[in-house]
Amino acid sequence: MEEEARKLLEEGIRKKLVSPGKGELSTFPNGTKVVFHYRTSLCDGTVLDDSRTMGGHSKPMELILGKKFKLAVWESVIITMRQGEIAEFLCDTKHTALYPLVSQSLRNISAGKDPLEGQRHCCGIAQIHSHHSLGHKDLDQLQASPQPLVFTIELLEVLPPGSFQLDVWAMTDEEKLEFVPQIHEEGNMLFKQGQIKEATDKYYNGIACLKNLQMKEHPGDEAWVKLDHMITPLLLNYCQCKLLEGQYYEVIEHCSSLVFKYEDNVKAYYKRAKAHAAVWNETEARADFAKVLELDPTLGPSVAKELRAMEERIRSKDKEEKGRYKGLFNYNTPPATATTG
Repeated sequence: MEEEARKLLEEGIRKKLVSPGKGELSTFPNGTKVVFHYRTSLCDGTVLDDSRTMGGHSKPMELILGKKFKLAVWESVIITMRQGEIAEFLCDTKHTALYPLVSQSLRNISAGKDPLEGQRHCCGIAQIHSHHSLGHKDLDQLQASPQPLVFTIELLEVLPPGSFQLDVWAMTDEEKLEFVPQIHEEGNMLFKQGQIKEATDKYYNGIACLKNLQMKEHPGDEAWVKLDHMITPLLLNYCQCKLLEGQYYEVIEHCSSLVFKYEDNVKAYYKRAKAHAAVWNETEARADFAKVLELDPTLGPSVAKELRAMEERIRSKDKEEKGRYKGLFNYNTPPATATTG
């Protein structure tokens, strides 16, 4: 313990044990997942962030060691802790300069926003020396005048590599490519079991994974096209789930993007036709069903069934509306007679 404290002190970090943990100190190899609560304070005690209250709910931080997290000092201090331990770490300014950017991302996440909002066009070091507002007065002040910070950390869990499934953001590009077929199959299994919402989430995560990789490629290049071909079946499965959930306009939007790129994608036309039929776009639905037959005449019986169902719905709707307005404009009704008292 004394040796750990001495090494930290040499690095400009002063550790104060609040509550001891249990068991032996982990070796913390790269790829270890640590789960912890944190509170960040100025030296005068002013609290900047607290994971137990941020965004109105208590959500611990999860970190994969060795993934070059922007705030490297958190890794440095956590590897001195035992599971269950609570400790305070007073860290010199050289360790805290990037905290405003990290805090902005964490606050965005807790509010359901893009974690990179406001950080799109320049690197972290460039932002530190810019006059760009982070959208929070306290973080703007800290960015303008960096200072030592106190991190109070409670280490909740230490999970060795291989004992958990990596979150997409923590994966390498190779791991993401290996992950997609697995998540696709899991989505298919859930769909067959009738767990539509869970299947939707699987397909969505697979799409997000591939989109993340695709952003690194130039549109139209071979690598970009290859990734797009991997995205297409996932997006079609996602649209099928959305059809069952009644999200018809979302289906129309996604399928339109597919047929714009792939004019012979019969599944995209078929799903878009069904979505158009569901929202009473009869002309568009008939056009899409006609395109389906042009691309794959063997789908004739299925298309005929869908057209009959659409026509029946339209007849029922027309009948209902006629009944609703019947009598509103009946001019044979005798006028009311005025009476006197």
